[in-house]
Amino acid sequence: MGLVAAACVAGPRWPDSVASALAVAGAVLAVAGGALVFWSARALGRGLTPFPRPAAHASCVDHGPYGVVRHPIYAGGALFFAGWSLAFSPLALGITAALVVVWALKITVEERFLRATYPEYEPYCARTRWRLAPFVF
Repeated sequence: MGLVAAACVAGPRWPDSVASALAVAGAVLAVAGGALVFWSARALGRGLTPFPRPAAHASCVDHGPYGVVRHPIYAGGALFFAGWSLAFSPLALGITAALVVVWALKITVEERFLRATYPEYEPYCARTRWRLAPFVF
């Protein structure tokens, strides 16, 4: 995430011919992504943790944004950083793509822990098919 920010500040800029349009599109994506992260974090409540292993006091959440995708915080983060990158730098957009790949790998690890911790996680996965983005992943 720090590399995305650094690339936005120090990386090459978009060509002037598309910079304004990309800045507007990027701002919309970043705001939407930030809102999704906030909504998702509120739905998790005290169960929110940066680590793949669920917090000891957490429960399996399947409402709100978790009814659409299983990992909406990562989805919101991807939208936020993609938007930020579109607003500032093509290099940042490439780094954002790499960040999303890292998060997808983290999701794989996290889901192993969730399955082992919550018996209701497997039926939740059957109801909520998409991990990160509907119809994509």
